[in-house]
Amino acid sequence: MRLVLKRILTQAGHEVIAEGQTGIDAVEIWARDKPDCMTLDIVMPKQNGIEAVKQIISFDPNAKIVMVTALGQEAFVLEAIKSGAREFIIKPFKNEEIIKAIAKTIGSGN
Repeated sequence: MRLVLKRILTQAGHEVIAEGQTGIDAVEIWARDKPDCMTLDIVMPKQNGIEAVKQIISFDPNAKIVMVTALGQEAFVLEAIKSGAREFIIKPFKNEEIIKAIAKTIGSGN
């Protein structure tokens, strides 16, 4: 999924500055690189996306995060949004959906 997202975003003109496999990786990447936007899957090893969002938002309330989730995990999406995620997309998604969610998130104010 990371490779698919990277390809879509790169083709849309975005620069992917880092990738991680776990929620722990995501928190470390945010702390180190402060990207304009981050995509996080809800289901990740070692630390799920919701816990990663909570941790990132705790030290950077202006973090711009787009959650990626599988169909049927809508309750988790609501929790992620309450925790600070700005947008979400549901897998399987169309390229345009991820591009639109990223653009909306990057364009949103602090």
